Amino acid sequence: MGENLIRLACQAALQAAARHTTSSGDVTGPDGRPARALASGYLIDRRRAVRRELRQSRHPMPGNLYWRAPGVPEDQHKVEPHGQTKTGRKSAMSTASNDDPLHIVIPPRLSLPLEPPDLAPGIVHSSFSVQGDTRQSFLAWQERMSPVYDILPSSNQAEDSFEASLSRYTIDNLSIFDFRTGPNLAVRSLGRVSTESIRDISFSVFLEGPPGQFVGAKPRRDEPHIPRVPSILALDMAQPCTIRSFHGRILLLFVPRSLVEQSFPDAASLHGRWIHGTTPLTRLMIEHLVALNRHIAGLGREEARQRFVTAVELLAAAFSRRAGLSGDARAAVRAAVYGQVRRHVEASLHDPDLSPDSVLKSLHLSRASVYRLFEHEGGLAAYIRSRRLRMAADELVRLPHMEVQDIASGLGFNSASSFTRAFRRAFDIAPGELHEYARLHQREHAGRQRFT
Repeated sequence: MGENLIRLACQAALQAAARHTTSSGDVTGPDGRPARALASGYLIDRRRAVRRELRQSRHPMPGNLYWRAPGVPEDQHKVEPHGQTKTGRKSAMSTASNDDPLHIVIPPRLSLPLEPPDLAPGIVHSSFSVQGDTRQSFLAWQERMSPVYDILPSSNQAEDSFEASLSRYTIDNLSIFDFRTGPNLAVRSLGRVSTESIRDISFSVFLEGPPGQFVGAKPRRDEPHIPRVPSILALDMAQPCTIRSFHGRILLLFVPRSLVEQSFPDAASLHGRWIHGTTPLTRLMIEHLVALNRHIAGLGREEARQRFVTAVELLAAAFSRRAGLSGDARAAVRAAVYGQVRRHVEASLHDPDLSPDSVLKSLHLSRASVYRLFEHEGGLAAYIRSRRLRMAADELVRLPHMEVQDIASGLGFNSASSFTRAFRRAFDIAPGELHEYARLHQREHAGRQRFT
């Protein structure tokens, strides 16, 4: 009886999906979205109904359902534990027919997720996975990650297959992701961050495999070689970055900037900072995050949210201590001075006389003490230049009608050639190119608004 019920559920899903196909043969929903949302959601609902009926009739539940890539012979398609699937390396991409409804023919490379966990109201869960042929699987992963990152191959010599998966839990504006991924580059370019409104802070916990590389970051004297231990990388989503990941597992937290800044006032200075699982505090924090991800399905909404907030507080405390901004009365003084200097610089970016000397004179501070505070940024002079270049990037996007030289001179760059060299060195793009990109983006955005 159970097998017949499952077959009927599969046939109903296929009939519902087949009513909406594109000219290329891809299955879509009524709103044009891929059928993975339509068919997968329909099947999950039907599976739940079948499970209830089976429990009532006390019949055993048949084996897990799975997607089979079109054209893959039965002997090349294996069912792995936990509902994962593997296909032969040379799987055909053309549509194939199969009379067995347990072997569902849909677009390849997407595996049917297991039944979602039972969650308290207000906790949202989603999952996604790809595997198999590198070209097709990697394209699917790029599409899934595109709302936040541009995903690129990590090298010119790609592997024959690519596997990656994610599981996400979200409560309000807090999200935790559990990634298992192959080698890739995750990029947030200057053009992208300058035209988006994403300002969250992310914390990447590298649990398995080698830690990722913050590509382009300058070597820090305060970052000695660390053996392979769980490590955490903080990133400001409002700043450009490129992360090289390897085979491994990553827990990723997306946290609102305002929540982080309750414990770490200058969230932007977290960008590119690392802490490693070599201290009791860091190990405690990593254990808390792993436990949160593992047990959230059994928690109520308020308890789960409080554990999220506790995790953020632990992260902020660990990074603050690592930066020397917390721990004792002297650290509290350093934190106050750091905030004072940062606010002064931010308010004076358009002042042509802004310099390390003018800051020290205005705030009556010693050069040595201030340099130590900004050592992570390369010193106060480097920090001022970095903030001016970032402000120039923002204005090149926000003010496309202004000339590049006018924006540069307004931020203390009197030489066009030196400004262009510094800008390209910092962001790997010429200011004129970003300016033109902003104009195109503005026209495209206006067009989208007009036709919505």
